[in-house]
Amino acid sequence: MQAPELATLNAQLLWLSLCIGIGFGAIAQRTHFCTMGAVSDLVNMGDWTRMRQWGLAVGLATVGFGVLVYTGRVDPAQVLYASNRWIWLSALVGGGLFGLGMVLASGCGSKTLVRIGGGSLKSLVVLLVLGASAFATLKGVTAVLRVATVDRVVLDVSAGTSLAPWVAAASGLSPALTALLLGLGIGGSLMLWAMAGRGFRTPANLLAGAGMGGLVVAMWWVSGHLGHLTEHPETLQETFLATNSGRAEALSFVAPVAYLLDWLLFFSDKSKVLTMGITSTLGVVLGSWCMAMATGNFRWEGFGSNEDLANHLVGAALMGVGGVTAMGCTIGQGLSGLSTLSVTSVVAVAGILLGAVIALRYQVWRVDQLA
Repeated sequence: MQAPELATLNAQLLWLSLCIGIGFGAIAQRTHFCTMGAVSDLVNMGDWTRMRQWGLAVGLATVGFGVLVYTGRVDPAQVLYASNRWIWLSALVGGGLFGLGMVLASGCGSKTLVRIGGGSLKSLVVLLVLGASAFATLKGVTAVLRVATVDRVVLDVSAGTSLAPWVAAASGLSPALTALLLGLGIGGSLMLWAMAGRGFRTPANLLAGAGMGGLVVAMWWVSGHLGHLTEHPETLQETFLATNSGRAEALSFVAPVAYLLDWLLFFSDKSKVLTMGITSTLGVVLGSWCMAMATGNFRWEGFGSNEDLANHLVGAALMGVGGVTAMGCTIGQGLSGLSTLSVTSVVAVAGILLGAVIALRYQVWRVDQLA
């Protein structure tokens, strides 16, 4: 592949990821797809509807990832969540911090982007603080703290932290076939559970669940297959184009926000280049804005009080630190990571849910104290 062809392919990847982000933002704005909202509905009202949306999305993404692996489109050992080091404590603590933060900040990273597209100025503040704290946890002061504490607790796992290699070794089946069967079994079960909900099978719920799951699969295909080069013409090494990690990535909205701020602040530095994470992040805002304008739901929104501002600032900082520590957010670990059947993602999601429930209980307690 010559340099002009490489540049053309890189541009295609960026445009495709932008389109995927636009689809995500439009669907989320139209259907109110939100992991924090799903947990809140369940804890406060006993309503499973949005949790079933989330289950349908995870199920479809898991099935799709299994198909991509079986057909040779994606190498599961080359994805961001594949590792021989199980950082279970980082996932648990980071997930817990993220869960606390997303409740205080009125939504996770993806919901923050969607709210910005809908006219929320306070979500713009959340985004800036989230991005700064995330970058500090990637390379700054909280990165030093992270590496010196939770990241030191590691279990070396020779077969990797995904479920598929373990099952393949125990069953004698090929890894690709095992990935397909597990994807169909686990993902299909989640989809059936979601669809079995009374009154769930409405156009909005199906669009939310199937749409989000499908977009995650699309991102895996774009990043893991279309952007994969077995030999880069300049470095002569295997690479995944337009990714920050150098590995196959799907949707995630914490570290990419940090890289977006880095790209904007150091735009004149030619070493700072656009990646699929950055363009998909921008796409979410754009898609949400288009849908909000089309449906008449665009509204300017600001902080209601000093306490509201304080809660959102603290929540944003917790999401930035927690999301990087856990290697993902409700979308990064909750949809993209779980679709790979990563055990680390399971721990991170458990931490996120635990943190969210604690924060929701705190909010109820706070309201009672003010009454």
